[in-house]
Amino acid sequence: MRRIFVIASGAALVLTACSGLKDAFSAHTGVVARAGSSELTATQLGDYIGHSRAPITKEVAKTIANLWVNYRLLAQAAVDGDSLNNVKEIDEAMWPMIANLTARKWYDQLSKTWGTENPAAAQADYASGKLLSAQHILILTPQGASDADKAALKKKAEGLRAQATSANFAALAGANSQDPGSAKQGGSLGVFPRGAMVKEFEQALLALKPGDISGVVTTQYGYHVIRRPTYDEVRAQLLQQSKGASLQAAESTYLAHIESSGDIELKSSAVATIRSIGADPEAFQSDNTVLATSKAGKFTAARLVGWAETFPPQAKIYEQFKSAPDSLLRSFLRNIVKNELVLREADSAKVAPDAAQIADMHRSFTNAVQTAWTQLGIAPAQQLADSGKTKEARLAYAGRRLDDYFTRLISDQVPFVQVPSPVVNVLRKKYSYSINESGIDRALEQANKVRAGPQPAPVGEQPATAVPLGPAPAASSTPPGR
Repeated sequence: MRRIFVIASGAALVLTACSGLKDAFSAHTGVVARAGSSELTATQLGDYIGHSRAPITKEVAKTIANLWVNYRLLAQAAVDGDSLNNVKEIDEAMWPMIANLTARKWYDQLSKTWGTENPAAAQADYASGKLLSAQHILILTPQGASDADKAALKKKAEGLRAQATSANFAALAGANSQDPGSAKQGGSLGVFPRGAMVKEFEQALLALKPGDISGVVTTQYGYHVIRRPTYDEVRAQLLQQSKGASLQAAESTYLAHIESSGDIELKSSAVATIRSIGADPEAFQSDNTVLATSKAGKFTAARLVGWAETFPPQAKIYEQFKSAPDSLLRSFLRNIVKNELVLREADSAKVAPDAAQIADMHRSFTNAVQTAWTQLGIAPAQQLADSGKTKEARLAYAGRRLDDYFTRLISDQVPFVQVPSPVVNVLRKKYSYSINESGIDRALEQANKVRAGPQPAPVGEQPATAVPLGPAPAASSTPPGR
């Protein structure tokens, strides 16, 4: 189950390309970003975008500016000898992951008493065909097979059918079936609901009495010999299914109680704020705009960004924030607030992740820092050890290395180095940085000028990067898109 309790992937570190957005010096339009004593000028950013394959948009400009800030702050920490291993700071940055671990543990405790097997319902569901089970032997039909080839394959299937009995079916399937997953299980496809299989397969299965074996059945995959197991053979699986339905009902009842007693109220402006978060999540990482209230307290935009960071990148959660219907966003927000109420109960019950889980999370954080330093060429003990006697000299050296890396990154000549969002969060709380909206506008003007001029020829095969810069522009004067 765990559809509400563990709403995200629970990965130890969710990687993201950028975090944080502040406009601290809007009067200085020639500067886009500052990180410590380093500056990214509008001209530099415009050159980066203009010579890249990315569309010239404000979103792309902000992404690159945020990457630049993240890398520079990593360099600042490296030069300072700061391993970013303060436990309190890590826990604060990784609270969503800790929350997921807590919710899982609380769910496991609660669900021990949920769900009961229902033998009568299981037997009735199997007898009526509401739930089905099958073993099969599959002889695949290759794409483009000739009629003669198909005839030979069908003849092979008919030969296996002639040999098949209930006693030897599993052995025949294991030795001959070309469905590798089920062949390892004696041809068993387990228990499944009606409608789960292709029409021809299901019709043949339903025509069998439990314990019977079909003739050769043709589907889009090839030729099948199908056996319908008896109830006793799949009784354990069917009982587990009946317990699962009972478990789901118990979970739904619990969550309905959490919601009804939690005094959840969504703010009328919540949907508009969620859409704004989708367009620019970095701007809301410390934003205390209240989206909802409940017995768990005020639920803020910053809290929603934290939860969003636990979703895997493929979920494209921020894209969904921008495009999902209002009703779906309200439902999503309500479910997240229910998560907060569940966590409140877990805290009241003194439930917390195990010490070993927290230690693993801390290690994953510090390992991510070390990995990013090494990949960027600014690891303190290795790549910066002989870079200068003063911090200023070492920081200047690290800056040159980052400039070189960044130039090659934008040109697709090196792999993209991701900085996990919890690491970004710690860096941006410890070190000063700023991003200037007006400077970004100037950078876009510069990028358009660069893009209008002559472009360098592509340099052979270059490694694809994971930089989230969007689709390649359509202009014919630019290098081919990814």
